[in-house]
Amino acid sequence: MKITIVYDNEVKKEGLKAGWGFSAYVEMEKTPSILFDTGADSPTLLHNMKELNIDPEKIGIIVISHAHFDHTGGLSEILKINKTAELYIPSSLRLAPSERKVIIVGKDAVQICENVFSTGELEDIEQSLALKTDKGIFVVTGCSHPAMSSILGAAANFGKVYGIAGGFHGFHDFKAFDDLSLIYPCHCTQHKQKIREVFKGKALECGAGLIIEL
Repeated sequence: MKITIVYDNEVKKEGLKAGWGFSAYVEMEKTPSILFDTGADSPTLLHNMKELNIDPEKIGIIVISHAHFDHTGGLSEILKINKTAELYIPSSLRLAPSERKVIIVGKDAVQICENVFSTGELEDIEQSLALKTDKGIFVVTGCSHPAMSSILGAAANFGKVYGIAGGFHGFHDFKAFDDLSLIYPCHCTQHKQKIREVFKGKALECGAGLIIEL
């Protein structure tokens, strides 16, 4: 499994652009490619995708974590380019009717495809991805507006949680990460440096261009 950070506040690869927002591209065997969130704007998103050799027309599934602009800004342009990707959106996000397959995710967990699950729209605001890998469940989250304990608890329904990447906002109950082996604080995480200090060797720097292989 490979997760490529496409859009983030920071950059890890020369030639990419930073922006306030988040997007990740997930590739797994025997599953369609997945774009999780679309950053704050389409020019930055599409520039980074081109630099990372990601073809927007070949995305099989698009998942939006929550309705905030820094996660949906590039969506409209991606939908113009890609006419066939299935779309998984939380019930709080309103979109115009479409001929494509659109799955509205409510509070219950949803299996998106083999080894890929949505936690469900936790606390009526945000869904996260739970990816089943040989090492355990790896979580990809947009901003962690729900309590981190809720996100990790929902993900744990699919197996032991191995790691997490995404925005953690003001999360500071660090003991919730004690059992994790890999942590990538990205985007809106307010305590990035502290998390990296507390979990030295397990918490690593994020940024557009980062590739996580599991």
